[in-house]
Amino acid sequence: MHAFVLQGKSFVYKEVEEPVVSQNQVKIKLKYAGLNHRDLKLPNRRNEADPALVIGSDGAGIIVEVGEGVREFTIGDEVIVNPGLGWKEKSDAPPEGFEILGLPDNGTFAGKIVVSEDHVEKKPAHLDWKEAGVVALSALTGYRAIFSKGQVKSGDTVFIPGAGSGVATYLIQFAKAADARVIVTSRSEQKRAKAIQLGADLAIDTSADWPEILQNEQIDIVIESVGKATFNRSLEVLKRGGKLVTFGATTEDDVTINIRKFFYGQYQLLGTTMGSREELRDMLRFIETKDIKPVVDQVFDLKDTQEAFDYLQAGKQFGKVALKIG
Repeated sequence: MHAFVLQGKSFVYKEVEEPVVSQNQVKIKLKYAGLNHRDLKLPNRRNEADPALVIGSDGAGIIVEVGEGVREFTIGDEVIVNPGLGWKEKSDAPPEGFEILGLPDNGTFAGKIVVSEDHVEKKPAHLDWKEAGVVALSALTGYRAIFSKGQVKSGDTVFIPGAGSGVATYLIQFAKAADARVIVTSRSEQKRAKAIQLGADLAIDTSADWPEILQNEQIDIVIESVGKATFNRSLEVLKRGGKLVTFGATTEDDVTINIRKFFYGQYQLLGTTMGSREELRDMLRFIETKDIKPVVDQVFDLKDTQEAFDYLQAGKQFGKVALKIG
């Protein structure tokens, strides 16, 4: 079968051996997979001598084989892959040993994948295949950030810098489904317009004077994923005692803050990453109940994954980028 792999520190589209099913595992013929910024950074975690590894964390397809001991699934089931390995119950932080599919285990950018049945969920019926293929990682990350950590409630105002990311498009929809007011930022006028169409109440230019524009707003929660470029600017508009939830850093990781100003403001700084299987299942029920769907910006064929990576790296997308496999 063909796959997009990380060989040493280089990405390669090549023929690889089909995986073999063991006890308590299922084999899925993948139809679509989803790109994440995590994929772009994987070469930094590998050595040149390392063997080829199929990358990719998100995917959806049909079960074509089940191993001995599998009880929850049968051949023909339409499923999505849970990319979080080793985190079952909701908790304050992931357990020791938690990993994300696609490193160290082979991932979803291939014709087929074998995973434990513990890391498979039924495909939400209201999603088509490309939507199902991109939903798990980003939507779970957003769900935990805004509900488990941010504890958003009706009437809150949520501020989301960087409106075009896949997680941000889920956050907008999640916050609106919780009856919150949503404010986003983007450098792109087109992305700001799309955010409004998706449900955001206000979209402002990233380069604008945020305190000036938002002086009549009370920002209860900031969901921050940009990092150094916006972190202190986000704190500047957050209400005293408000929550800043951070799950990423698409700019630099290291951030310097005025700690005295921080503790005088009694701000709450909360970190989060991905989520548990329990939260994934809660999220899937939530999007079915609320009829929430992923925003899929572009679809590329598996053989064109490098082109898809270049598109994602350039920040051109509004929402998710998918790979067509089947």
